[in-house]
Amino acid sequence: MRLLLLCLCCLLPRLVWAGPGPLRNVTQEAHLMGSHFTYTVVVDSDSLGHRALNAAVAETRRIDRLMSFWDSTSQITQINRAAGLQPVVVDAEVYELIARTLRISALSGGAFDITFASADKIYRFDRQEHPLPPEAVRRAAVARINYRHVLLDPVRRTVMLQEKGIRLNLAGVLQGYGIRRARQVLDKLGIKGGLLNGSGDILCWGRQADGSLWRVAIGDPDHPGSLSSWVQVTDVAVVTAGNYEQYFTSGGQVYGHIINPATGLPATGLRSVTIICSDVELADCLDEVVFVKGPVEGLAFINQLKGVDCTLITDDNRTLVSKNMQVNYYRNGATAPSTAQP
Repeated sequence: MRLLLLCLCCLLPRLVWAGPGPLRNVTQEAHLMGSHFTYTVVVDSDSLGHRALNAAVAETRRIDRLMSFWDSTSQITQINRAAGLQPVVVDAEVYELIARTLRISALSGGAFDITFASADKIYRFDRQEHPLPPEAVRRAAVARINYRHVLLDPVRRTVMLQEKGIRLNLAGVLQGYGIRRARQVLDKLGIKGGLLNGSGDILCWGRQADGSLWRVAIGDPDHPGSLSSWVQVTDVAVVTAGNYEQYFTSGGQVYGHIINPATGLPATGLRSVTIICSDVELADCLDEVVFVKGPVEGLAFINQLKGVDCTLITDDNRTLVSKNMQVNYYRNGATAPSTAQP
């Protein structure tokens, strides 16, 4: 489950009138992909706003049914059931999304890997104390994690998992993709401004009804429900992942739900990662890449990418930022964040 970002504009009443002008912010909430979504559009009529929001929510819900790991009828479930047996013909958008994730896997050296689900059942992220699974169990699970074992046939448009026991889960990218598709629906309806928030995956464009930029706040890991910093932006995605909502503890160590594909262990070293870039789907992948790589390698990786920035909160509560990142802090007297250089 993604860390819920609090968009300050969404704390206003459901219909926000922008003074003398005809524009207004119209907001709709929905439970999608197992998370809380809040969609806001800027329109000049309530009817257009509600029609647009209903269409955007419906599109995200369609994506969930098509590619959910948990839906027994989804195409991802069909691929997993056929692991090691036969290829599965899928829709073009399913094929293309999987192909894009495999390119991210290659770019990140395997830090992002949609076959991580091959190991996820050896943990219970229930905020309780548990022993780590035996090393033999973990090694067996790790042996099944390998994005290179996802075989694509572009001619037949099929996906096959090369060995039994391998399982795909697009959870690391699906909210971002669902929001991306919702934005496309809104563009076709002529919506010129909005903010789409899928439990911490945010995409905004245009301006609010009063002409101001969108203000997006980042949660404070030490104080759930409170805020640590904020950015004022438009025409970008702001995506945050945290390890303090889904976790367990073992020997005093907190283990979050993001799995390191190389070890099969939950990634450690970071409590929160926020990515800012123009592509919400890409940002949704990159926050996990940084989590797995850790603060030093993660920042070095981001600093090599054009048009991508990030801010991190480490296990020891240091705030780190990429070389071009600018963040506003709520706490008076907060220590200036460290900026990692390539």
